Amino acid sequence: MASRTKRTYNLSEQTVSRVRELAGRYEAAPSQDRVVELAVERLYRAVRDEQEAQAWARAAEDPEFRAEVKQIARDYDDRESWPA
Repeated sequence: MASRTKRTYNLSEQTVSRVRELAGRYEAAPSQDRVVELAVERLYRAVRDEQEAQAWARAAEDPEFRAEVKQIARDYDDRESWPA
């Protein structure tokens, strides 16, 4: 199991209430700590995915990158060297 670190954060009463409700009433996670962990992990993935999408969008506009991708596609489109 991963090591745990005790932290103190200043959260709004509404946020604290929602964490308690998600853990208790809705049983979204087995504990309030786990509710927070799940929420942070979901936000982290969303931010990371957005950053990655932006990087791919920039790459799609880069003429050198597009030329390299086309060359790779041509290199791997050699049907004579691939088994049937």
